Amino acid sequence: MANNFDAISFAEKIFSNDFDFNEMALELFHFQYNHVIIYRQYCDALKINAAKIDHYTKIPFLPGSFFKSHQVICDEKKIEKIFTSSGTTGQQASQHLVADVSIYEKSFIKCFEEVYGPVQDYCFIALLPSYLEREGSSLVYMCDYMIRKSKHESSGFYLHDFEKLNNTIQQLKDNNTKTILLGVTYALLDFSEAFPQHMKDVIIMETGGMKGKRTEMVRSEVHTILKNAFHVNAIHSEYGMTEMLSQCYSKGYGKFTNPAHVKILLREVNDPLAIKTNATRGGVNVIDLANIFSCAFIATQDLGKINPDGTFEILGRYDDSDVRGCNLMVE
Repeated sequence: MANNFDAISFAEKIFSNDFDFNEMALELFHFQYNHVIIYRQYCDALKINAAKIDHYTKIPFLPGSFFKSHQVICDEKKIEKIFTSSGTTGQQASQHLVADVSIYEKSFIKCFEEVYGPVQDYCFIALLPSYLEREGSSLVYMCDYMIRKSKHESSGFYLHDFEKLNNTIQQLKDNNTKTILLGVTYALLDFSEAFPQHMKDVIIMETGGMKGKRTEMVRSEVHTILKNAFHVNAIHSEYGMTEMLSQCYSKGYGKFTNPAHVKILLREVNDPLAIKTNATRGGVNVIDLANIFSCAFIATQDLGKINPDGTFEILGRYDDSDVRGCNLMVE
């Protein structure tokens, strides 16, 4: 079974319907039940009969907090890369032990290109000061890869030199270059105050997070401020977390679409083991099939809702644990 997953060319894996997704999810569940020790122990503690699991909605979801307290990795694999959450002062960081970082690379490119098209079509600017100033950020790893893949001479990271950033953006606008400015929320707000301007042809994408630099704000308020400062119709968003190897994107209004290899499910707020198959609001569970060698089935600390069109929104948090893409930004 392990060799079977080793041979998966994830970039070519296509889930054209729910049946295909279910088949892969079940195969991955049984693999992880047999090879990820802490996940098997968790399932056994719940008295789960793995042989009777016949649909992804019945698969047990591992609480995200286990990534803080245990090693979540296949027992046959060596650790190639460790991604860590930023966390808050006095809080233990989550650790994602990655056995094959190439799977992450294939996944985040696939996630991005399903929504925006080829990375090479964009100049990719990352305004991520708080992430760059620490080690182990999966977001920085992703952005660095995309910056190099874009092969645009102006693609790159920016810390606190807003004047240089502004000059770069002006040049890109003058040359009609397709540009993505991806930034941590507080840094985008700081930049919008220092250099308000017309940026209608630039995709402004926030990843969430004040990182203690500003008072927390609701997402809609942040987006209104940025839209007014930059004269754009919508602010895009990225939703991901240390425990995942995939991302979801929103082109505006905080409504996210999930890639084909990711499912968003809702659970009962007062019963973490009960999946809500018909309700629209609840705790957010994620199936991320890119998490081949850790755990693909995660019960997050997010509260969310699923819209009739299949998009989902993040409404808030159960606690203060750090998640990229919302980070206490509630509606």
